[in-house]
Amino acid sequence: MPVSEIKQRIDAAVKDAMRARDKQRLGVLRLTMAEFKRIEVDERIELDDERVLAVLDKMTKQRIDSLTQFEKAGRDDLAAQEAFEIALIKEFLPEPLSEAEITQLIDAAIETAEASSMQAMGQVMALLRPQMQGRADIGKVSALVKGRLI
Repeated sequence: MPVSEIKQRIDAAVKDAMRARDKQRLGVLRLTMAEFKRIEVDERIELDDERVLAVLDKMTKQRIDSLTQFEKAGRDDLAAQEAFEIALIKEFLPEPLSEAEITQLIDAAIETAEASSMQAMGQVMALLRPQMQGRADIGKVSALVKGRLI
């Protein structure tokens, strides 16, 4: 299994943050590396880029949820920290897909799976997930696919 290029970039960023004595950036990067290490130890695997993207995507969603909660509670200090963490994690994610690209990929997946009803939803999503991981919100994509298959 190939070593994750994204994970190597994050490891290099940890070292750069240490040299620059950027404590805030270093803390977020170390937290990210710790999550990778936890998964590798728990599952006894070496993470590849696809799995690293899934972890980064999950971490981003968690922080977006937290940011929303902090903003509702009027905790601007905590909201600012979450916004910083989101921006930092997104540095390592690939370029997001545009609406047109998402629509095009959905059309291609529906055609490939020969989907005409909701029974094929799983097949379509299985085709889309690897192409869109870290580049689009899978929940929103799922809703778009569901709308097309009804």
